[in-house]
Amino acid sequence: MYFLASCLVRILGRSFPLKKEKKLMIGYDAVTDAAILAGCRFFAGYPITPATEIAERMAEKLPKSGGIFLQMEDELASINSLIGASWAGFKAMTATSGPGLSLMMEGLGYAVLSETPMVIVDVQRVGPSTGMVTYPSQGDVCQVRWGSHGDYSIIAIAPASVQDSFDYTIMAFNYAELYRTPVILLMDEVIAHLREPLIVREDVEIVKRKRPSMPPEEFMPFMPKPGEYVQREMPALGEGYKVIVESTMHDELGYRESESHEVGSRTIARLWNKIEKNVEKIAKEEFYFMEDAEIAVVSYGCPFRSAINAAKTARKEGINVGVVKMITIWPFHDSMIEKLAEKVKAIVVPEMNMSKIVREVARAAKGKAKVLGVPKLAGQMHTPEDILVAIRSVAR
Repeated sequence: MYFLASCLVRILGRSFPLKKEKKLMIGYDAVTDAAILAGCRFFAGYPITPATEIAERMAEKLPKSGGIFLQMEDELASINSLIGASWAGFKAMTATSGPGLSLMMEGLGYAVLSETPMVIVDVQRVGPSTGMVTYPSQGDVCQVRWGSHGDYSIIAIAPASVQDSFDYTIMAFNYAELYRTPVILLMDEVIAHLREPLIVREDVEIVKRKRPSMPPEEFMPFMPKPGEYVQREMPALGEGYKVIVESTMHDELGYRESESHEVGSRTIARLWNKIEKNVEKIAKEEFYFMEDAEIAVVSYGCPFRSAINAAKTARKEGINVGVVKMITIWPFHDSMIEKLAEKVKAIVVPEMNMSKIVREVARAAKGKAKVLGVPKLAGQMHTPEDILVAIRSVAR
């Protein structure tokens, strides 16, 4: 049913109503089902714990839906093959974990400069290096933003449930198409291997790969639409359009311009602006118990689940606590945090790392509220009590 719906959505280029269905599903299956529904027809990857099951499921499912699965020799080959597949007209995805993501960083930069849509699933585990391969972490949250060299911006989305894993995978593919950019689905091991009920939405938005409407002789594949930061439609190789997918700085036609400061400045600004000038369109979050909140817990991924429990307990103790669930981590939603800091007296940020995003929260809060990080390390998950202790501390 999902595969048929996916085909129809791609043909019609609009939302397609699905019969509402509830099922018990594990996180990595939610990702693979959603990817295929979103139109993914190419997957290349290399096995790595705890992301291997995503590749295994795609190897099983993609050929049945007319797609192509490739196990590559390493992660460098995987991400570079995604670039080729995407320019050949396929929606493409890979899945990895921290060590593999490190190897993909050069290819990520190539995809950014060539404005190639793709989805990279990062199932985070404890690092550095090989680390603790079966334990969860949020240690890659800054790597996905700053890991490749040069000036650019990126979109990264963090699911906190199996339902999120399904919905946000589709969101990732849609953003990749809308902004012609790599998008990272920033999971952690717990969410990938969590099994819980999932509801397939009645109406699923799928952004279809748009083809150029201009004749080949007039089309400039790297020229933004007039008055917009967003890139033009993306032609597939072999369709008659002259396209050079260059890793060196290039002009709007794709021709190499490695010594032109003017062209380089224009290109870098475009890569930055198409995301950073659209933060209010891209950034998403959810608010819980925030109507009368004096303290806010800003969380993402797995810790959100404990944050909700902690907030409920705190309210029973007479402490007005709300929870902000960050859905998009990057681009960072500065204006949302600043408005939040104007409303509450303190912000608590639980993270399964050495407090990475809390620095962004403190920067955006501009001193208007106290900001307290709650780190949890070495594969340990936050208990509600961990967060509750921090809430009580700032409440005093």
